[in-house]
Amino acid sequence: MEHVETSLLTALQADPGLQTRAAEALRAHGDRAPLALRKAGIDPALAAAALTLADLREHAKAKFGDRAAKLYFTRAGLEQATRWVVAERRAARFARHADAVTDLCCGIGTEALAFAEAGLAVEAVDMDEDTAQYARANAEATGVEVTVTVDDALRAPLANAAFADPARRSGSTRNFNPADYSPPLDELLTRLNQTRYAAVKLGPGIGHDWVPQGAEAEWVSVDRDVVEACLWLGEAAEVRRRASVCKAGEWHELTGEGRDRAEVGEVAQYLYEPDGAVIRAGLVAELAQDLNAHTANEKIAYLYSDTLKATPFARAWKVEEVWPLHPKKLKALLAQREIGRLTIKQRGTGLDPAALRKQLKLKGPREATLVATRVGESHAALLCSET
Repeated sequence: MEHVETSLLTALQADPGLQTRAAEALRAHGDRAPLALRKAGIDPALAAAALTLADLREHAKAKFGDRAAKLYFTRAGLEQATRWVVAERRAARFARHADAVTDLCCGIGTEALAFAEAGLAVEAVDMDEDTAQYARANAEATGVEVTVTVDDALRAPLANAAFADPARRSGSTRNFNPADYSPPLDELLTRLNQTRYAAVKLGPGIGHDWVPQGAEAEWVSVDRDVVEACLWLGEAAEVRRRASVCKAGEWHELTGEGRDRAEVGEVAQYLYEPDGAVIRAGLVAELAQDLNAHTANEKIAYLYSDTLKATPFARAWKVEEVWPLHPKKLKALLAQREIGRLTIKQRGTGLDPAALRKQLKLKGPREATLVATRVGESHAALLCSET
C-alpha cells in the first residue's frame, strides 16, 4: 500500500492507541504484524493502514528524527519531503524577510510546518485533495496553524513570499528534466516572479542552464549527502552561487560567482575532496583559494596542497605515494605494503572500483585509501591515509 486512503487516515487520526499498537506489532512481529492485529479484532483494512503508517514513520526518522512518530505520510510524500534540518533553516531565512508565505505544491505539508514554526502565516496549496488532507492532518498533529487549500500552483493567489516544491515523479518514474516537473519549472518560475520573495526546491542534479538570470542557486548537503538544490528569486537572491553544508547539525556556507577555475599544478602532500554541494555549485575554485590549493587536472575536482587546513567543505587525505594506474603493478605494490583493507575512490578515469578490487586480491593487516584520478593527462593511483 503506497498510502493510506483518506477515510482510513481519518480513522487513524481518531485512534492514537491503534497507531501505537501498530508500531509495536511491527517491531515485535515484522511480516506477521497484520495477523497479530487481525487476531486482536482490528478490521483488516484499518490494520493495514495503521501498519503502513508505522512503517513509513520508521523510515521517516532519517529525515525527521523524533518528529516522525506523530506525522502522517504517503510513500511518495515522504520521498520528496525535505529533511527537517533543511526545511527549518530555509523557513528561518524566509522569516527574516516576510511575515506570510504561500507554500505551493505543499504535498504532505512538512515544509509548511517549518514555516509556521518559524512564525510565518502559511497558506499551503496542493492540487490533490487527498494529499491536502495529509497536510491538514500534519498541521493538526503538530499543533501549528496552517491553512490548506486545493488549487493549481500556477493560479493560486500568492502572499508577498512564496515557496514551491514541484513534483518530480510521474507514477514510479523520476523526472530529471525540469520541463517534466509538475508544474513545469519554466511556468512555475514565471509564476513565482510575480511575488517579492520566492524560492523553489529542485533535485540536486539540476543543470546550471536552468538557473535564471539574477537568481541565486544553492546546493545543500547534509553529512556529505547532497540532498537538494534551491533557486532563490527576486529579493531572495543574495549571491550567485551558494553551497550550504550541514555537518553534525552545524551549518556552513561557501558563496561565490561559480565562474572561476582553480589553478592547475602537481600532486602535493595533501588531497582534498570537495563536498558534493561545493562541486555542484561550481565553487571548487573558491574553495581552492581558501585552502591555498590547486587541481592536478582542470576537469577534476580533487584539490592538492602542501598545507593541511581544517574545512567543513572537503575531506582530506595525506598522499603517501603516487603510482601509475596499472592493476598488475598496483597488486604487487599493495602486497608489499601488506594492505588488505582498501577504500578505492575514482574521479576522471572511468575505472570500476569493484572490478579493480577483484584484480588486486588484497591481503594483509593494513588499511589505506587508493585514489584513481588524472594528473595532467596521465592516469595515476594515489595511495593515501586519512588525516
